[in-house]
Amino acid sequence: MRYIQYELTDLQRNLRPAEESTESESVYSSWRDGGLDFDLENVSLKKVAIVQSNYIPWRGYFDLIAFVDEFIIYDDAQYTKNDWRNRNRIKTSQGPQWLTVPVLKGHLSQKIRETQIDGAHWAKKHWRTLEVNYSTATYFAEIADWLAPVYLEERHFSLSELNRRLLEVICGYLGILTRLTNSWDYEFFGDKTGRVASLCQQAGATEYVSGPSAQSYIDKRVFDELGIQLTWFGYDGYPDYPQLWGAFEPAVSILDLLFNAGVEAPDYLRYCRR
Repeated sequence: MRYIQYELTDLQRNLRPAEESTESESVYSSWRDGGLDFDLENVSLKKVAIVQSNYIPWRGYFDLIAFVDEFIIYDDAQYTKNDWRNRNRIKTSQGPQWLTVPVLKGHLSQKIRETQIDGAHWAKKHWRTLEVNYSTATYFAEIADWLAPVYLEERHFSLSELNRRLLEVICGYLGILTRLTNSWDYEFFGDKTGRVASLCQQAGATEYVSGPSAQSYIDKRVFDELGIQLTWFGYDGYPDYPQLWGAFEPAVSILDLLFNAGVEAPDYLRYCRR
């Protein structure tokens, strides 16, 4: 069984373009390699990514979402201070500027999903900062129509809730149809790598897609034993897009891309197609 699953992931790479991602698909193929025939019917191929939530993340984060069939938000992980969970950067006339969501102090082992937002005052401040720095951008008014209400009319109490809400509206605009789920929708088993592999198995994954930074700690053998292909997602090669305020700055929130490129934003991602 494990051997067959390895061959399926090869079929997945060869039978469909990398940018196409559907939750379930049927494949009928006769594949000849080294004199061996494989006849496979109604095979369900599924890519899964598992990542902690970020506040208004950069475009590569959304490209990963677009690449997979299910994106599991792993907010059962420990919350880390001064990280991307509650802050990100935008581009201003004075250079990159941090936007930080204030959170209440918790215990040392506090999970991201347990992290509460400190008040509501920050939301109007963040929106005003976006307005000041992007009001002259080509697509500001169009993006503001659906983004401003999230900041000015909605109230979010937990960081996970806020981050997921922003993921949903941004994915909606980009036309990303990937299923978003939470890690607590599943049961937890094993250690660090085992837990991730278990989530993949419960989600029905044939392929786990991970960011390159995880290569330092993920044990590939755990996935091999479950017959799940481990794939490293690269973030190289993104083209520049029109920006305000001088020389191009790539390490900023996707909001910068949306305000400046609008409906053309998918052209500056690799796996997002409207």
